[in-house]
Amino acid sequence: MNIKSEREIALMKEAGHINYLAHQEMEKYIKPGITTKELDEKIKKFIVSHGAIPSCYGYEGFPGNACICVNDEVVHGIPSKRKLKNGDIVKLDFTVRKNGYESDMTRTYLVGDVSPRIQQMVIDTEMALYEGLKVIKPGARIGDISHAIESYAHAHGLSVVEELVGHGIGTQMHEEPDVPNYGKANTGLVLKEGMTLAIEPMLNLGRKEVVLLDNDWTVVTEDKSPSCHFEHTIVVTKDGYEILTGE
Repeated sequence: MNIKSEREIALMKEAGHINYLAHQEMEKYIKPGITTKELDEKIKKFIVSHGAIPSCYGYEGFPGNACICVNDEVVHGIPSKRKLKNGDIVKLDFTVRKNGYESDMTRTYLVGDVSPRIQQMVIDTEMALYEGLKVIKPGARIGDISHAIESYAHAHGLSVVEELVGHGIGTQMHEEPDVPNYGKANTGLVLKEGMTLAIEPMLNLGRKEVVLLDNDWTVVTEDKSPSCHFEHTIVVTKDGYEILTGE
């Protein structure tokens, strides 16, 4: 795994800030009646206007600028004419590339009036992300992150998708190592200052099992239960971590 220099981290932070701003901008438009394709176009326009590239587009043939998932869709939802409706949750997952460096960020948004049970799932999934981040520091291990996320998820009645994981990130969208959202503490790669990772719990309200749709991209929950997803790109610092996809 590559240790990033101060220069590289600064470039990733620039890409990450644009990603963060794009998410902030999209929150204005998420309401019943908008299509996922319309959101996708707005994401592209915003990223390009900031001198960056929506690098999901064309990645291994992916047809959208962002992965946009609704309700039981876990990841890799293809933007379409589907209209958001009251009570939905929608997950915006996209990468921003600038000056040769990537950032990856996901947020789950509420559409209109969402049931209290699903609102709580969204809160708990974001909290699971931060539980995973808390343990990051030089000398900690990947399994510590995995265990923290899994423990929080299970304590709050959520299941963990095991087929999909977080990952290293830098000049490539996906680099080593994998960062599962389940596992044993004190196992796996030892973290070092300068490592950059995308941490992304994907948690379900029902069972953990998922299936791939016929479009060969979109993953959904097998039992059709709602799924939630949050993600930040971070760098390991000398005494902890810093979020690169933030203000």
